[in-house]
Amino acid sequence: MLIPGFTFHPKKILVPMDFSVSSISALAIAAELAQQFHAELYLLHAIPMLTMVTGMEFPTAFYPRQEFLDNAEQDAVKRFADFIVNLSGQGVKAHSGVEIGNDVVGSVLMVSKREHADMLVISTHGMSGWRPVVFGSIAEKVVKLAECPVLLLRSAKTEGGEALEGDE
Repeated sequence: MLIPGFTFHPKKILVPMDFSVSSISALAIAAELAQQFHAELYLLHAIPMLTMVTGMEFPTAFYPRQEFLDNAEQDAVKRFADFIVNLSGQGVKAHSGVEIGNDVVGSVLMVSKREHADMLVISTHGMSGWRPVVFGSIAEKVVKLAECPVLLLRSAKTEGGEALEGDE
């Protein structure tokens, strides 16, 4: 249903990415939207300082070494460079950034404001078990707290109902 007098024409679309299959799929959708609206994309990778170690009876939090953070940031910058070249070939203007902090959701919201994003395109991971119950879903929190429209894309599932590899 169209609302008379209402138009939505995003100029800048923020795409938070963790480089999972679902976030790369979200980037493809965001690129299509950017082409349609002649919008710019801003790709964001937020590196959490507080990392969870699983495989133990109870998850344990630790602060990663600076070397780990530097390597993670360099890896993200390299990945984004490849995405930006590909997007440029599609006629889509794109920029990227890497944020390091304790709060991924806070980083996404801060960058959204700083970059004047008109829209966010984010994917879910379809996690189950104790993680989303204890920590909540990043995508869910972004949807609740973002000041601009958010397009939330579900992760693709296999026939057995499991999230695709790299999405858990």
